[in-house]
Amino acid sequence: MKKTMLGNTGIEVSIVGFGVLPIGPSQLALPTEEGAEIIKYAFRNGINFIDTAQYYRAYPYISEALKDGEFDDIVICSKSLSTDYDGMMEAILEARKELNREVIDIFLMHEVRSGQLEERQSAWEALKDAKANGLVRAIGLSTHHVDIAMAAAKVPELDVVFPLINYASLGIRKGNQFATKEEMMESIKACHAAGKGVFSMKAFGGGGLTGSYQEALNYIFSKEEIDSV
Repeated sequence: MKKTMLGNTGIEVSIVGFGVLPIGPSQLALPTEEGAEIIKYAFRNGINFIDTAQYYRAYPYISEALKDGEFDDIVICSKSLSTDYDGMMEAILEARKELNREVIDIFLMHEVRSGQLEERQSAWEALKDAKANGLVRAIGLSTHHVDIAMAAAKVPELDVVFPLINYASLGIRKGNQFATKEEMMESIKACHAAGKGVFSMKAFGGGGLTGSYQEALNYIFSKEEIDSV
């Protein structure tokens, strides 16, 4: 599978990533070995980019998939909903332990909403310290909100943005209002222009667009500002 650089991070990822949320306890709750086999199937077919989160409780699947050393170029992104310094640092240390990795490739503030950047400033400080101390390689945020993605473009220390976008604008927000794919693309373009790595969330609208999956994929892969889907 084709690989590309994730913005200016120096991290090379497959243009398709694998989000592990559905196999974990909050959705399918697959047995660990079964979930791990799905992840290994993705790896064997060229995907080297895994998205997870503290909230997903899916670290055991990834650890199981990697334990035999068959795959050596896997990029892992995790994230945490923690809003304070200690909580975020603990989340990073937990990921290192559970994934048996000295360094986590990418760690994000999870699902940042309008108005929350200042509220979560101490968590952001923890991410910056973790990167400075070599615990993570790149830091950033995930968001469903157009204004947060635009704000991310203006934060010099922020490396990676994980925004929600799909052809039907499902789930895209701006404050308490719905927003459009065109608005989100403007934010994504600003992030890309600023050298941020961009990988996109919910190309299938959280499952709502699987009936027109080809249209969904055609839309998202037509956007050169998005590094990985």
